[in-house]
Amino acid sequence: NIPIRTPLGRTIRGAFVAGGDDLVLLAADYSQIELRVIAHVSGDEDLKDAFARHADLHRETAARVLHKEPADVSAGVRSMAKMVNFGLAYGMSDYGLATRAGIPREEARSFIDSYFGAYGGISRYMVHIKQIAAEQGYVETLLGRRRWIPELSARNAQLRQAGERMAINRPIQGTAADIMKIALIRLHERLAAEQASARMLLSVHDEVLLEVPRSDVEALAPVVREVMEGALKLDVPLDVDNKAGDDWESMAPLERP
Repeated sequence: NIPIRTPLGRTIRGAFVAGGDDLVLLAADYSQIELRVIAHVSGDEDLKDAFARHADLHRETAARVLHKEPADVSAGVRSMAKMVNFGLAYGMSDYGLATRAGIPREEARSFIDSYFGAYGGISRYMVHIKQIAAEQGYVETLLGRRRWIPELSARNAQLRQAGERMAINRPIQGTAADIMKIALIRLHERLAAEQASARMLLSVHDEVLLEVPRSDVEALAPVVREVMEGALKLDVPLDVDNKAGDDWESMAPLERP
């Protein structure tokens, strides 16, 4: 795990360099993959519509929750909506949001309650998946990878609550991991089939890093994006961002053709 949000982390990333003057690093990063999985498994029509329109999801979430126009949403409120959007997969509580956003717990609780009111499909999914997990003792990813959760039957309330968070999280984060594994396998096969000079170096979370001949970047970037976006068909499109550069820190975004 190489940090990206701190000056030291970015300095460390600059130490990852291509292996020659004729080579560059090519990064392919899934955009908001866990939120896209949430949209699929919950079936929430408003969330699916936002992805279909390529909207600024966090700004739109804040606008829906607070009954504002997206243009009227401040950066701070958008940031709070982003915390909730990504915190959903981990069962974020009002205490967790209050701590991270630096706001009173009552305000955090009100925002989360309004969120579930705006995205009813997500609320129903969370109730349903906890019920299913309690009944059968496990949850599964979309591809059937199973995770048993014995904590759900624990006498200790904190353990049970942790089990409920796992029940929410594992189908989402586990499916995202399944998608990445499929993408890596298919990308390896595709590069071999086309006898490409590129080689995969590593994967970090939702990102794949490759070393590519400088002259082949424009031709290979769309191939990498195509393979990764086609790894698993969901009700919302998978979206991959490409960047390239001489080192991992100084990469520039590549436009879609």
